[in-house]
Amino acid sequence: QVQLVESGGGLVQPGGSLRLSCVVSGRTSSSYTMGWFRQGPGKEREFVSAIAWSGGRTFYADAVKGRCTISRDNAKNTVYLQMDSLNSEDTAVYTCAVRDGPYSYRARAYDYWSQGTQVPISS
Repeated sequence: QVQLVESGGGLVQPGGSLRLSCVVSGRTSSSYTMGWFRQGPGKEREFVSAIAWSGGRTFYADAVKGRCTISRDNAKNTVYLQMDSLNSEDTAVYTCAVRDGPYSYRARAYDYWSQGTQVPISS
């Protein structure tokens, strides 16, 4: 079993920045892909970003390209999502997830999920 504990959420002003962290514990694999998803009020869950645990290849949804940076610290079993230039459309519950396999933007492809953290962007 794999557990993911997420932190770093909170209220952000429009145009502001935030860095989310996700610590992975339990059994891990070098073939894992770590992903970030979000679900805004009244919206479906959508893919944000992903990173390969080994090699560090990154992927971004078009909606966040240029504004978000995903990274990982393998020694700390932690993945980060740096978000900049946030606006109201970014308001959502952000969740990290892991799948044992290559990159995928499909939520159903991921096996384990964090509890999620709220990121309200509002003045």
